[in-house]
Amino acid sequence: MSVPISAQVPFTPPRWLPWLIAAVPVLPFFYLAAFGALGSLRRLPRVARWVLFYFAASQVLAALLTPNPLLSLAFGGVRTLLILAMISAGVYLQDSRHLRPLLWGQLIIFVWAWSYTLLTQGVAGVEARLNHPYYYPVSLGLVAVVALWLVMFWRGGAAWWRILAGLVVVATLLAAGSRGPMLALTLGSVAALLLAGHRGSRRWVVVPLGVVAIIILVVSALQLKFAPILRLLDDQTSGRNFVWADAYAAWQTSALGGVGAYQGGPYLTSLFKDGCALLPTLIADTPVCSLLDGIWMTAHNAWLHWLLETGVMGLSGLLVVYAYGLWAAVKSRDPLLIAVLFGYTAMNFVDVVIAVPSPHFAELWWVALGISVWRAQGAAAEQTRPAEPATAELIPPASTG
Repeated sequence: MSVPISAQVPFTPPRWLPWLIAAVPVLPFFYLAAFGALGSLRRLPRVARWVLFYFAASQVLAALLTPNPLLSLAFGGVRTLLILAMISAGVYLQDSRHLRPLLWGQLIIFVWAWSYTLLTQGVAGVEARLNHPYYYPVSLGLVAVVALWLVMFWRGGAAWWRILAGLVVVATLLAAGSRGPMLALTLGSVAALLLAGHRGSRRWVVVPLGVVAIIILVVSALQLKFAPILRLLDDQTSGRNFVWADAYAAWQTSALGGVGAYQGGPYLTSLFKDGCALLPTLIADTPVCSLLDGIWMTAHNAWLHWLLETGVMGLSGLLVVYAYGLWAAVKSRDPLLIAVLFGYTAMNFVDVVIAVPSPHFAELWWVALGISVWRAQGAAAEQTRPAEPATAELIPPASTG
């Protein structure tokens, strides 16, 4: 039985938790600690628990309808359990402010990426595209967008560190040279501006968009040969249309249950020639990669990818929990949650940024969904709570003398 949010004690994180959250971008396996919070799902309202139950059941049923049901059930079950663990972590945290320590780990990642690229490839590497041992340029761009939102929505503290952090984040975003993160930044920031509470104080969230746009326009107008920024101006699909066609054709071979979680790679013939692409440092000619060949290839569209792997059955569960999460984010009025959930939605049209496991960015989306669901029930409780009598403020406190 869920406890009304109005009757619960506000969550105070243990002292070690901020340190753990800060370390996650650098040491991603730390997010497995979320499995310890699975019991938090019992605290959700009945509707939310039914939504999550349908999502989990749809993934299991889809696995049973694949060409290889036992392997699909194992892979799909692990993925679904990890997603539920991330949602439960969000319910445990209760407030997006507890995600702030992520920024420190993300800044370490950015400095690491710049150092790694300069040391291994020199300035030419930066001019080509920023790299990292286990974050792809697209991933770096998306993490930079999240870090920018954390900086923008962080209330309090000195301005100097926020300006410095913002400069590092913007530089990393531009050097990553990926259009998907720019799409996420645009839609997420605009959604936060329009849908979050205290709209008047949120107008400045579009400032980073203006800064990035001005830099891109200057580079273009001066015809500077900085490839990452010039890539942002490219309107081509980078071969995604071929990948989408492959995914759609493969789905038709097993329409109801799909081909199975993590088993769509061999069907994506436009990509499969490039090897497993599990991590930038695990290339096709390594023994580890040969064993995992194709396991982490995606259809470059979240819904098409889910359709490929889990068919109509699994996709229906994803759409239900996805729509519920977006509704909860809007209901929460929290700008960070709105930016993350809607920003990722925009990027999901050209990439898959909610499929776990990842270096931490996909898990973050599910954590934000969990916080949103928790905050939404709090907002609903506030709206239905009887108003205090207007005269209550005029009654003096009882004497203690």
